[in-house]
Amino acid sequence: MPAIITDQYRILNAETFVDSFVGIGTTGNNNYYTFLGHPNPTYIGVSNYGTTDWGTPVPNPIDNFSQESFYYDSMLFLKKVTSNDVRRVVPRIDWQSGTVYEMFRSNYSATNLTPQSKSTTLYGASYYVVTSEFKVYLCINNGTDPTNPRGQGSQFEPIHTNTAPDIAGNGSDGYLWKYLYTIAPSDIVKFVTSTYIPLPKEWGDITTQNIKNAAVDGKIETIIIKDGGSGHNFTDADGNIQQGGSIGNVPIVGDGTGGLATIEFNDGVVTGISVADGGSGYTQAAVKFTNETFGDQTLSPGTGGEFEVIIPPKGGHGFDVYRELGAFRVMLYSKYDNNVDHAPDYVIGNDFSRVGLVKNPLQLNGTDLLNSTTASNLSALKLKPESTSGLTTSQFKFASNVQITQTLSSVGLGSTAVGHVASWDPDTGILKYYQPVGYSTSSTYSFKKLDFSGENENGPVINGSTNTANNNDKLVIDTGFNGSSIDIGGRSISLSSTFVSGKAPADVKKYSGDIIYIDNRAPIERTTSQKEEVKIVIEF
Repeated sequence: MPAIITDQYRILNAETFVDSFVGIGTTGNNNYYTFLGHPNPTYIGVSNYGTTDWGTPVPNPIDNFSQESFYYDSMLFLKKVTSNDVRRVVPRIDWQSGTVYEMFRSNYSATNLTPQSKSTTLYGASYYVVTSEFKVYLCINNGTDPTNPRGQGSQFEPIHTNTAPDIAGNGSDGYLWKYLYTIAPSDIVKFVTSTYIPLPKEWGDITTQNIKNAAVDGKIETIIIKDGGSGHNFTDADGNIQQGGSIGNVPIVGDGTGGLATIEFNDGVVTGISVADGGSGYTQAAVKFTNETFGDQTLSPGTGGEFEVIIPPKGGHGFDVYRELGAFRVMLYSKYDNNVDHAPDYVIGNDFSRVGLVKNPLQLNGTDLLNSTTASNLSALKLKPESTSGLTTSQFKFASNVQITQTLSSVGLGSTAVGHVASWDPDTGILKYYQPVGYSTSSTYSFKKLDFSGENENGPVINGSTNTANNNDKLVIDTGFNGSSIDIGGRSISLSSTFVSGKAPADVKKYSGDIIYIDNRAPIERTTSQKEEVKIVIEF
């Protein structure tokens, strides 16, 4: 049995997805977070986790339950995606002088391809444009006629914002444009790329209500000439037979009402047709090109003469921009900047090789959804020198991603805590680290992840640092430190996490929520002066 899932179902899915992005903290809400992460041991081997590039080419992500746990293990930090960070988008088609654009038609199919792009659907055609002023227009007519069956090159950039379709320039290129909307400046920053443009957040709001309210269901806007024929004439109001000029009030017949056309002739050939009154309610229509009197003029057709009445979308042009432009793609935007508020969660001096999206992760304790603007998936330790020799943490160094270990008091297999350095702040003594599960199949560490411990006062030493004082002093956990900030030089520095006895867990409950998007990429190192803009496009 032949069957299809229609494009309208894809548009509905995109709409449902966008509607799921709601405010923070309300019962029944969905919370989405983008995240940045490292490569994982599935690809590069656990012995050098986080220290080796993917290689070339970057491997494709894997979608299975086993791999999902590795995505969590490699997750560094997260950014909340709000409803203001989500827009439905469509491919970007810039207006350029001389380009032949396709026009809106309701009947493109596998047997009626779009004339330029050879697409089987309207949504694969270049039938709308964005201008240099970020105005978006629908092409109602592209100058198609018997001489130019595929349309003509557009010569004039549209600039009007009136609700009715209009020409650009002097209209000599035959184009008729329907103004839809202007992309808001804030949306330009977030959602405009070289390949996509956003649609308005709410169609019919204060900025677009005039366009939506002007739409008339089944109103005809365009009729094109497929064959001008020959030998046509009409009798004018004075009883004279004419082969040139125009005849008005020619009915547009079909299942709608009120449609009227004006037909132009030159030497018995139809050379032009325009819509005098688009009427309403049409889903099927034709021009009544018959031997008949219309008003005070009588038409006498010769041979040939064929027209195509372009049927508008449901509700009329401009009624539903998402349906009219094919909005089955959604863009999500996140910006990772290193300002004072965000810096505690966003590590500096390390790289990331993965961008992802997770739905409804949980807070570390309990069953509540994570609801903070930013979050860290890294654990942290407050360290201090083991001895009282006068050394400070500023005299110790940790290389990014270097392995750190701590031998615990237990004996035998699984008695060593193991991790990798995500970041080290020598001024505050804060070490952030990650611990992938299943480091090795050897007997060295086992698959069990052990937490670093402050047992026996400050606990065993943390191995992996370099002592610039060139003595034997090591770093241990500062079990006397509690709180979420530290004073340095009279300035209070936020640590984001709350430390208890020198330890702070991650903000996110490991393996909670659903990872719904993964993008592997070449490593990108984060610096203090750097900001990352993440733009994820999901196509339904």
